[in-house]
Amino acid sequence: MANKVQSVAELTEKFQSSTAIFLTEYRGLTVAQLKELRRSISADATYAVAKNTLIEIAAKNAGVTAFDGQLFGPTALAFVSGDGVTVAKALRDFAKANPQLVVKTGLFDGAALSADEVQKLADLETRDVLLAKAAGMFKASLYKAAYTFNAPLAQAVRTVDALRAKQEG
Repeated sequence: MANKVQSVAELTEKFQSSTAIFLTEYRGLTVAQLKELRRSISADATYAVAKNTLIEIAAKNAGVTAFDGQLFGPTALAFVSGDGVTVAKALRDFAKANPQLVVKTGLFDGAALSADEVQKLADLETRDVLLAKAAGMFKASLYKAAYTFNAPLAQAVRTVDALRAKQEG
């Protein structure tokens, strides 16, 4: 009994502290495959297998209703502490290679997601890629601004040189 109370408390804390949560069914996956999945998302998330009744109690304690009616079969949750898009991509890619993994639903920044919406989230660019693209755009804009500011100065220098050459000649 004390063990279950502790499990519910840990799950409740994970529900409250996660930026995103993905609910999966892992029926048919081997222990080795589950280890591989855990390893693939370990930088941004923890993958927890728990009894549905304990998940239900913890979700209720945390005020999460996104998984109501979804808790059946062998269930595991990916609790995201890092980049949710990266974890969604990793789950999608793992499920392509291992069709036994089914992403049922998710919770992202407080919003419930259907399985299709989790797939769309996985199709987004990661935060790092978006930041790199933004940095590239800013860099290009700065070069353009520098050129714009330097062009009149360069034109003025050429005009003064031309006038000087004309007066000397």
